[in-house]
This record gives sequence, structure tokens and C-alpha cells, in this order.
Amino acid sequence: MSPLAHRRFLKMNGLGNEIVVLDLRGGDVRVQPEEARAIAADPASRFDQMMVLHDPVTPGTDAFVRIYNTDGSEAGACGNGTRCVAWAMLDDPEMSRASARAGSDRLTLETRAGLLAVVRVSAVDFTVDMGAPRLSWDEIPLAEPFPDTRRIELQIGPIDDPVLHSPGAVSMGNPHAVFFVDRDPDTYDLARIGPLLESHPIFPDRANISLARILDRSHIRLRVWERGAGLTRACGTAACAALVAAARLRLTGREATVTLPGGDLRIAWGEDDHVRMTGPTELEHEGTFAPALFAGASAPSGAA
Repeated sequence: MSPLAHRRFLKMNGLGNEIVVLDLRGGDVRVQPEEARAIAADPASRFDQMMVLHDPVTPGTDAFVRIYNTDGSEAGACGNGTRCVAWAMLDDPEMSRASARAGSDRLTLETRAGLLAVVRVSAVDFTVDMGAPRLSWDEIPLAEPFPDTRRIELQIGPIDDPVLHSPGAVSMGNPHAVFFVDRDPDTYDLARIGPLLESHPIFPDRANISLARILDRSHIRLRVWERGAGLTRACGTAACAALVAAARLRLTGREATVTLPGGDLRIAWGEDDHVRMTGPTELEHEGTFAPALFAGASAPSGAA
């Protein structure tokens, strides 16, 4: 039997970005890709990202968070999920009991992409310091050198009349390509275009694909195909990448509201080079994983 059987989880969302929070602190269980896919396939625990809490690795942090996409792959960062983790660790009766800072309004979380400081700004809203964007071609990463990643040579469609072209490339702990468009992003067939671009050879680690329309210098409309998850109602790291990409081209200032299908995020690229994202969280329900859920997951869980 999978050690995840009967484990309690929280089903949450950040602007409609579906999030599952699973607490595995205090043990050595680690989620396997097959198990993540099984959890994502169940309607009760469907997620865009699953945020799995493990014991802290770096002294002074509150938890190490592994982030799983629906296809079982791991992501380095998820802004909307990080806000949900903060709410769970501070406010959920069971998860907060294991949190040293329960009752506080600040946490420091660690992911594969680095440390993330989170601050509560209201009962359900949190600001996440997503760190500094990575803008060099080899840090994003791209498969070949581009001295200027504000616009890279990539297009889809006829060479003389491309549907999309010249995206800005940014890493916010995961790679992003941001295409600036002059009409509503909803008018593009992102469900068809997204998978083609996500796996383009220029992106050795695949990429999140965003369509951004500049409404004014402080407002961006965004639609996202998320690497390993597909179309999503919101993506926090994509919102951060869009603001950075727009500001680098002087299309906006260094602070803007980013409107996604699920709602608004406030993004600020500070003078310290850190990008901060502010937005809400929502608890939908809690549940436990039925043992039958993992009947097709052949690989056992192992040590973290």
C-alpha cells in the first residue's frame, strides 16, 4: 500500500490556480511521479500544482516544499501555491500545529529554486518575495546563446506572417517565454500553440508559454500555458515573468496589475531586483487519499 494512502490534504486555489497542499513533515516519505499523476487525475484532488511540505533543509527556514505538476514532473517555483502553503502553515488547525511560526504573519520557505519569504497582508492575501529574475540565456536556460533575452528569435506560423514571435525569456525559478500580443489573448488557440512551444528545442527544460497584452503602463492581461500542467486560470511565476519582460522593454513600469482568467495579481519588481507578488488564497475543502487511488502507481514512495 502506498504510504500516501489515508493522508490528509487541503484542496485550495490561488486565483483559480488549483493547488493541493500535502504535509509530509516528520517522516521520510516522498511523492513519486506516478502517485502525483494519480492524485491529479482524481476529481477530489485535481491540481495544477501540488505543494508537498517536508522538514526544513536550510537552518532558519520553515519547510522545504516540493512542487509537482499534473504530469508528475517537479517545478522549481509556484507563486500561487506558495501563498496557499503560507495560509495552510499559519491557519490550518492541523498543519499549523507543526509550524514553529503559527500565529505569526511571516514564513520563509525553501524550494528547488531557492528561498521564498512570505508575508501576510490580510486574512487571505499574502505577498511572496519571488527573488531576482534570471535573465541570462544560460540561466533561463536556453539551448543556444542569446546576448539579449528581451526578445529571442522564436516564432510560430508563416515566416512572413507569424502568429507569435520574438518572446521575452525570463526565469522565475522556472523558464518562461512571454509573447506580447496586440489583441485579446483569448483569441489565440493557446491550447494548440502552447504544447508546441513548451517543448520547442530552444527550451531544454521546456517552458511556460504566456500571451501578454499591455493594457496600459500599469496593467497587463495574461493567459498562460503552464509547463507540465497545460492551460491554467492563473500562474504566479508567469505573472512575475510578464512584468519583468514588459518592464525590460519599457512597455510598463516596474509595478503593475496582472489580470489572469482567475483574477488579479499585483507584481512589483523592486530596486533590490526582487520580484514581489501579492494575491489571495482560498480553501476549497480537505480530504484524505483513498488507497485505491494508488492502485496503478507501481513505484513505491521512498526517502526524501
